[in-house]
Amino acid sequence: MKQAEFNEFLECNRMCISMELVTAVLGDHGQRPREDYVVVTAVTELGSGRPKFYETPDIIAFCRKWRLPTNHIWLFSTRRSVMSFFAAYDALCEEGTATPVCKTLDDIADISVPGSKNHVKVQGEILEGLVARIVSHESSKHMEHVLRDYPPPSSNGGDQHLGSCLREICAANRNDERQLIKALIDGVGPSFCPNSLDWFGHEASHSHSRNVGESVLDQFLSSRHADFSTEKLKEMFVIMKKSAVDFKCYHNFHKVNSVSSNNLHFKMVIHVRCDSAFRFYQEKMRCETGLWPLYRGFFVDLNLFKVDKERLAEFSKENNAMVEIGGDTNGASTKYGLADEDACLMIKLKFLTYKIRTFLLRNGLSTLFKKGPAAYKDYYLSQMKIWNTSHEKQKELRIMLDEWAESMQVKFGDRQLPSSTYLSEAEPFLEQYAKRNPLNQPLIGSAGSLVRTEDFLATVEGSEDVEGDLEPEREITSSSPAHLDNEAVKKDESLIVFFPGIPGCAKSALCEEILSTPGGLGDDRPVCSLMGDRIKGSRYWVKASEELCKRPCSILLADKNAPTEEVWRQIEDMCRSTKAYAVPVIPDSEGTESNPFSLEALAVFMLRVLNRVNHPGKLDKSSPNAGYVLLKFYHLYDGKSRREFESKLIERFGSLVKMPLLEPERSSIPESVRSILEEGISLYKLHTNRHERLVSKRKYANEWVKWEKQLQETLLGNAVYLNSIQVPFEFAVAKVLEQLKAIAKGQYAAPSTEKRRFGTIVFAAVSLPVSGILDLLENQQLIIGKDPKIEELLENMNLKSSLTKAHVTLAHKRSHGVTAVASYGPYLNQNVPVDITALFFSDQSAALEAEPGIVDGEKISSKNEWPHVTVWTAEGVAGKKANLLPHLFKQGKATRIDIKPPIRITGTLEFF
Repeated sequence: MKQAEFNEFLECNRMCISMELVTAVLGDHGQRPREDYVVVTAVTELGSGRPKFYETPDIIAFCRKWRLPTNHIWLFSTRRSVMSFFAAYDALCEEGTATPVCKTLDDIADISVPGSKNHVKVQGEILEGLVARIVSHESSKHMEHVLRDYPPPSSNGGDQHLGSCLREICAANRNDERQLIKALIDGVGPSFCPNSLDWFGHEASHSHSRNVGESVLDQFLSSRHADFSTEKLKEMFVIMKKSAVDFKCYHNFHKVNSVSSNNLHFKMVIHVRCDSAFRFYQEKMRCETGLWPLYRGFFVDLNLFKVDKERLAEFSKENNAMVEIGGDTNGASTKYGLADEDACLMIKLKFLTYKIRTFLLRNGLSTLFKKGPAAYKDYYLSQMKIWNTSHEKQKELRIMLDEWAESMQVKFGDRQLPSSTYLSEAEPFLEQYAKRNPLNQPLIGSAGSLVRTEDFLATVEGSEDVEGDLEPEREITSSSPAHLDNEAVKKDESLIVFFPGIPGCAKSALCEEILSTPGGLGDDRPVCSLMGDRIKGSRYWVKASEELCKRPCSILLADKNAPTEEVWRQIEDMCRSTKAYAVPVIPDSEGTESNPFSLEALAVFMLRVLNRVNHPGKLDKSSPNAGYVLLKFYHLYDGKSRREFESKLIERFGSLVKMPLLEPERSSIPESVRSILEEGISLYKLHTNRHERLVSKRKYANEWVKWEKQLQETLLGNAVYLNSIQVPFEFAVAKVLEQLKAIAKGQYAAPSTEKRRFGTIVFAAVSLPVSGILDLLENQQLIIGKDPKIEELLENMNLKSSLTKAHVTLAHKRSHGVTAVASYGPYLNQNVPVDITALFFSDQSAALEAEPGIVDGEKISSKNEWPHVTVWTAEGVAGKKANLLPHLFKQGKATRIDIKPPIRITGTLEFF
C-alpha cells in the first residue's frame, strides 16, 4: 500500500530518486559486501522548469516519511568543526576504515545522524569514501527541526520474510539473462514494478527496447524546444557531444500506443565516460554561466513531434511561464540555473585502503596480464602520483604490489584473472601479507578474519621518533608532486625539457644558451635541441620521440610551445616509451584569476615577437596577425589560475622550473597598454564565438586589421617601459640552469603549490624558529650565568649542526587519537606564542619546558603530559626519551633550570 502511494506521489510531483546499489552480484568492487543493500543519495523535484535538488535535511525528512534507507550523515556547521573535519580526513585518508572514521566524525561533528544501514555490518570495514556537500549556515537549525519532526521509521515488520534475496535469485537464473530479469521483477512485486515494458518491450512488437542510434540525438538538437527544460538540455548536449560522452536512445514502449510518424517517443541514456569531459564542461560553465551542471549519468524521456498552430501557441505559453520560473535567459546562473546552487556543490574524499583494492589490484589486472610487470608498475606509480600518495605509503605499496603481480602471474600464467571476481584472490593475499608483519596491517586496512581495525590502530611503531627534530636533514621525496625522487634521476634515462609557454617567452634563446653552456647540465649526457618552427604540426612530438630513440640517455630541449593538456599527455606517453622523464620550464608570472599569465607578461611576449626579423615560423613584425596568434596561445591557458597551472604541471611531471621574467619592483602597466590588450581579448572572444579560426573575409576582419595596427603602435610606443620591467636575460638563464642542474643531480625540490597534505599527518605541533631557540640557549646571562655546569654541556651539544627543527608537540595520532589531532585544524598556520619556562637536561638529553599561549581568545593546550621542545640527545638516544626528563629530575638524575621571566617565542601551528 505504501509503495503504491509512493508511486503516485512520484508521478504527480515529477520526482527523481537517485540511489546507490551495493551488491556482490554485479562483480567485485572495493570489498565484497556482506549483504546487498541500497541507500538514497539524492532527491530531485523536476517541477515545471528547473530541477530542485533537495538539501541534506530535506533528503532525511523525505526518506523517513517514505521509509527509504539513508547513509550516515554528519553536519559541520561551524568553522571549528569544518576545519577539524578536513584535518581528520587528511590524517585518516591513507589508513582509515569504517570504525575509526565514523568514530572520529561522531566526535567532531555538530550533528551526527546514523544511517539506516550499519556500514560495518552490511559492507565491512573497507570504506570507499565520504561525500562533502557545501550547505547553508542555517542547515543546523533545519536539521534539528527535521530530526525532531521526522523520527526514524519503526522497524516493526522488518523481520518478515520477503521472498528470495538478490543473490539467491541471481544464482538460480545465472544462465539466462531474460529469465533473470523476469525473476527479479517478479521478486520485487507489482507495487514496485507495475509492468516490465522497459525490459521486454511491447507484446505487439515482440521486440526488446533496442538502441535506435544517435540519429535521434541529431533530430533532437535540430528541433525547436517545446519548454524551458528542453532548451537547457539542448545547451548541455551540444557541448557534451564534443567530449567522451555516450548517448544511447531506445524506444519508449510505455508510449507505444501514441506513436505515429509525427509523434515519436524515446528514452535517452547519457553516460559521461571520462573525467576529462567534466573538466572540459567546467571550462565552458565559466564562460556560459547559465549552463546546468553535468552529472556522471542520467536519462530523459524524449518526445519528438510536429505541431499545428493551436499546439504551438499552447507550448509558447508554457515556455514563457517556465522562463519566468527559471529566470531571464540573459541573467546570471542564480536566476535560471539550479535552485540553491551552492547546496549542490560537493567533493568526494576517498580512502587509500579502498583505492588499493579497486584501482591498483583490480583495475591494474588487464595491464599486468597484457603488458607485463613493468607496464603494471608504470600504471600503479602513475595512479599514486595522481592521488598524491605520501612517500612512505608509496614505498610500502611498491613492495606489496610487486608481490601481488608476481603471485598472480605464477598462479594464472597467460590466463587473465577475471576482474569481476578478483577479491577471491585478493583477500587471501592481503590477509597473508598482513599476517607476515604487524606493520603491514595499516596498509591493508582489513582482510579476512586476521586484519581488524582495532588491532592495527593500537600498533605503535616502537622505532618511530615522533619528535624528529634531531634527525639529520634528509630529502624526503615523493614521486607524486612535491619532489623529484632521487630514484627517478638515473643516468641511463633521458631528460626532456619542454616549455608550456607563449610565443615570445624566450624559449629558443634559452635553448641556444643551454646548448652553448660548457658541461651542459653538469653530467655527461649529451644535450640536443629540436626546433618546433622547422617541423610542421603534430609531427613534432613524433620526431622528438624518434630523436630520443636514436640518442638514448640524452637531454632533449623541446623548443616548441606545449600549451595544452593534450600535448602534456603526448609528452607523458613519450616518457614511458623512451625511458625518459620530463621537466616543464615556464615563464614566472603572477597570472590572473583565470589565466596563469598576467597582462604585463602578455605585453612583453608581444613586444618580443614584434621586434623579431626573419623568424623561421613567420611570426615576427612582418606578420599581419601576430597579435591574434599570441591571443590564441594566451587563451589556450584560459580557465586556469596560476596556482592551478603550476599544481597541474607538478602533479603530472613531479618538477617545475620557473624562468624569471619581470622585475619584482616595477611600476604599474600603462593604461594604454592595458586598454589595447583588453580590447584585443574582447575582440578575440567575439570572434571565436562565431568562428574557430581567423579568416580575413569573415566578420570582424576590419576590426582585426585596425586592432593589430593599434597594438603595434601602442607596444612600440611603450617599449622603454616594457623593456625596463624585464629581468636581465643573463640572470634568467642562470636561474634556469641552476634549477635544471639540480634536477639532473636529483637535488631538487619542486616549489610548493599549497596543496593540503594527504595521509601524512601524524601529529600536530607548534613549529618554532631554530634561531630563536639557539639565541635563548646561547644567552649567557639567562642560563649559563646561573649554572656553570651547563656551559660545558652546551659546547658538547653542537646545537648549530644538530638542531635542524624545533617544535612543541600538541597531539599525536597514535598516542592521543585522530580526533585530538584534528581538533587543532581551526588554528592551522596561525601564529602561536610559546613561553619557555625552564631547561631540563641529563647526560642523555636536553629539552625546554614550553607553555603554548592564546590564539583568537582561546588557549592552545598540549595533550602531552609535559609540553616541551627537545633540543639535544646523546648519540643513539631517541628524541622521545626527552619525555622522561621531569621524572628523571624528581629522581635526582636530571637538572632543571628555571627561566624567569619566561622567554616568549612565536611559532606556527602545523601538522606533521
